Amino acid sequence: MSDENCHTNNAYRKDSADLEKNEKNHKNDENGDANNVECVDMVVAMTTVHAHTTNDDNFQISQNTHVPDQHVMSFQTTPPVELASGPGDQIEDRATWGNSIEFLMSCIAMNVGLGNIWRFPFVAYENGGGAFLIPYLLVLILLGRPMYYLERCAWANSVAGATSKCLGYGQLIGTVCVATYYCSLMAITLFYLVNSFTSNLPWSECDPAWENHTLLQNLTCLASKSEGAANLTKTISSAELWFRIEVLKESTDISEGIGYPEWRLTLCLLVAWTITFAVCAKGVQTSGKASYFLAIFPYVILGSLLIRAVTLEGAGMGILYFVEPQWEKLLSAKVWYAAVTQCFFSLNIGFGSVTMYASYNTFRHNVYRDAMVVTTLDTCTSFLAGLIIFGILGNLAYKMETDVSEVVKSGGTGLAFISYPEAIARFEAVPWLFSILFFFMLFVLGVGSLVAMKGCAFTVVMDSFPNLKIWHVSLATAIGGFLVGLFYITPGGQWIFTMVDYFGGTFIFYVLTIIEIISLAWWYGLQNICWDIQYMLKRKTGPYWRICWCLLIPMILITVFFYFIFTLEELTYEGRSYPIHVIAWGWALLGFGVMQPVVWFFVELIKKQKTVGLKKALKYLVQHESWGPKDLKKNKRWQEFKVKEKRAKELKGRKWIVDKLCILVGK
Repeated sequence: MSDENCHTNNAYRKDSADLEKNEKNHKNDENGDANNVECVDMVVAMTTVHAHTTNDDNFQISQNTHVPDQHVMSFQTTPPVELASGPGDQIEDRATWGNSIEFLMSCIAMNVGLGNIWRFPFVAYENGGGAFLIPYLLVLILLGRPMYYLERCAWANSVAGATSKCLGYGQLIGTVCVATYYCSLMAITLFYLVNSFTSNLPWSECDPAWENHTLLQNLTCLASKSEGAANLTKTISSAELWFRIEVLKESTDISEGIGYPEWRLTLCLLVAWTITFAVCAKGVQTSGKASYFLAIFPYVILGSLLIRAVTLEGAGMGILYFVEPQWEKLLSAKVWYAAVTQCFFSLNIGFGSVTMYASYNTFRHNVYRDAMVVTTLDTCTSFLAGLIIFGILGNLAYKMETDVSEVVKSGGTGLAFISYPEAIARFEAVPWLFSILFFFMLFVLGVGSLVAMKGCAFTVVMDSFPNLKIWHVSLATAIGGFLVGLFYITPGGQWIFTMVDYFGGTFIFYVLTIIEIISLAWWYGLQNICWDIQYMLKRKTGPYWRICWCLLIPMILITVFFYFIFTLEELTYEGRSYPIHVIAWGWALLGFGVMQPVVWFFVELIKKQKTVGLKKALKYLVQHESWGPKDLKKNKRWQEFKVKEKRAKELKGRKWIVDKLCILVGK
C-alpha cells in the first residue's frame, strides 16, 4: 500500500473516530434532556401539507462538527421550517400515540376494512380464483410492502415543503372522495344490521308489493332462502330486489336528476358519522384507545364465521375454487392490473393516511416492525375472508347443483349487500344471528378505516390552523362528510358512487403515487432515503428495498398506468351509459385532483418570489435541502451524520456508474 493511501485511510479513520465520539456526546445530551422535553421529530410531508417559508439564513454544519480542517466540506442547508427560536430551540409538542401498541392497533384497524371482506374475495372470484392469488402475492412483495414501508418512514423524515403540499392536497381530494362514499356503505350496513333483529330476515322472501315494479319486467322473484334454481336467467332473487327497491329505492335513469336522500339511510348515515366523530373527538388520544376494539373484535367474528363456513356441506368445493389457479389467466394484463389496484386499496397506499398516522409517532419508533406486521396481517385477513366467502359460495353451489362460478351475480356493492345476505338467508340454523354478526363486523371494520381517512382532513386543518380546538375540527369534518354523503343515498346514488370511485377513488391515487415514488427515489434520491432511515432506525437498508424503490415500483406502476390508458373504456353502470354531464363532472374531479402538484407549485412560486425573487424562489422549490428533522438539535445531528456518510463515500473514489450500482445494492 502506498504512503498516500495509508495517509488517506488514517485520516478517514481519525475522522470517523472523532465523529463517533461527537455522536456519543450528543446521545448523552439527548438522554439528559429526555425527562424535560418530548421532541416531535419528523413531520409527515404527505398529510401535513402546509408550508412556511423561511429566511435565507443558512448555517454551516462544518462549524458544529469535530471535523479536521483539511477535510471540511462545503455543506450548507436551509434551516428546517417551523423551528422554534425560543430557549432551548424546542418546538411545540404535537399529539402522539399513547404507546406503540396503540399505533399498531390503529394501523391494523385502518388497513383491515371493507376492502378485505367484500372487495378482495370478489376480485379474486372474477379473476380466476387461485390465478389471482399468484400475481397478488408478487405485487404485495414487490410493490405493496416496499411502498408501505417507504410511506411509513421516508416522508416522515422530512419537514413540510412545496413538494409535500403538491402531493398532499391531491391525495386529500382523493381521500375525501373515498371517505364520503365509504360512509354511505356504512350507512347501508347499519340499515341491514337493524333489519337483522328478526327471526325472518326481510330479504329472504318476496314481497307481493314488488309485483308491479319495473325491475320485475319479464322476471320472476325467487325467495333467497329457497333451495334451488336461483341461477336461472328469468329469475331475480328477493335479496337483490330488497336491496334495490326497499333500501336504495334505486333509479334506473339519472338523466333527470338523482332524486332526494332516503330518510332511513339518512338517519343511518348520521349515526355512522356521529360514531366516527366520537372516536376522533380528541384526535389520536381517543382514536388510539378505540383502536383496540376496532382492530381485535372483527377477528373474533371472522373466526366464528370461518368455523361455520368450513363445516358447511360443499364448502370444500368453493375453497378449492379459491385456491386452485387457472393458469391461462396469468397471461391476462387485467389480472395484474386488478392485483395492483387491490393491493394499494387494501394497504391504503397513496391515501395519505399511512403517513398521517406516522406523523404522531416518536422519532425512533420502529416503523420497520409495524410495516412487516401490518402488511402480513392485512394479506392474511384477505385470505381468511376469501376462505369464509368461498366456503359459503361452495355450500350455495352444492345446494343449487351448479358450479361455484355461477353463484355470484353481483360484484362491488352488490357482493356485500346482495350475495352475502342471500347466502346468510340460506343458513338453516339461526340465520338472523349470523346476519347480525356479519353486518356488525362490517360496520366495525368500516369505522376503523373511516377514522383514518377522516384523520387526513382533520390533520391538514389542525396543522394549518393549530389554534383551533380539536373537537371543533373533528365536528366540522364530520358534518362536511355527512352532507356530501347524502348524494350517495339518493335513488341515483349508486350511479354517483361508481363514478366517484372510478375517477376520484382510483385514478387520482394512482397518478399521485407515481409522482410520489419518482419524487422520493429519483429526485430526493435513493441514497438520501437510505441515510435517513439509517439515522432514524439505526439499521441499514438492504438491496431488496433499494431495488424495489428505485427500479421495480416506478417501472411497474408506469407500465400498468399506460395499460390502463390504452384500454380505457366508456364508464357504465350495470351496462347503462352515463349522461354526458355526469361524466364531465367525473373528468373535472379527476383533473382537479391530479393538477394539484402543478397548481401548488405555482402558488408556492408566486409566494416565494415576492420575498426573494423569481430565480431564488424557483431554486428553492426544486431543491430539497430544507428536508430534515423538525427538532433543531436533532436536525443538526442528522446533518452531521450525513456529512460523515458523504465524506466516507467520497473517500472511496468510485466512478459515477459504479457508485450508482453500489447504492442500488447497498454497498
